[in-house]
Amino acid sequence: MNYTELTNAIKEYTDNTETTFVNNIPNFVRQTEERIYRSILIPELRKNVTTSLTTSNRFLAKPTDFLAVFSIAVVDGSSNYSFLLPKDVNFIREAYPATGTTGLPLYYSLFDGDNFLLAPTPDSTYTVQLHYYYDPPSIVTSSTSWLGDNAESTLLYGSLVEASTFMKGEPDIVGFYKTRYDEALDGLRQLADGRNKRDSYRNGEARIM
Repeated sequence: MNYTELTNAIKEYTDNTETTFVNNIPNFVRQTEERIYRSILIPELRKNVTTSLTTSNRFLAKPTDFLAVFSIAVVDGSSNYSFLLPKDVNFIREAYPATGTTGLPLYYSLFDGDNFLLAPTPDSTYTVQLHYYYDPPSIVTSSTSWLGDNAESTLLYGSLVEASTFMKGEPDIVGFYKTRYDEALDGLRQLADGRNKRDSYRNGEARIM
């Protein structure tokens, strides 16, 4: 289902082509996408990026499309991977109170909306690989998306929940769409959970920031 098909379906299901309503359809869709992506970590929505750490800089910038971390690894000249262990910020600050304590990074934490905090502070310009879940472009702007191709019921019924709420629809109608959305979302979650793989370097579930 592409964006044109989704838009037409929303108008047909709600029997509403009023201008203000139609103008708000992109908002309904984006709100639904955001809810889905923050409820489920979909295996197909992963990226690997390679960058370099900066000597004496304990921060690593997150990509602009970052959603949640899967793993961070330092890669040496022989392509050997040393995976960093996820820790709380308070652990790192207590274990490495002096920022001048340098070496090969062993730990990372989600410091703020823009950066990871590493410890110990890098003593060299190590190559690092970040494996993460990303926030993909909306179907509104790209016309197609993974959700539109593989989870159209989830995307459609979630958008109908938003549309019916906007219209101040009858509770039974909103409830029906919500039930169908929850059913579709649960099916998508089971698919994602079955395909996500945990590795020995992860500590619990990935945290969404």
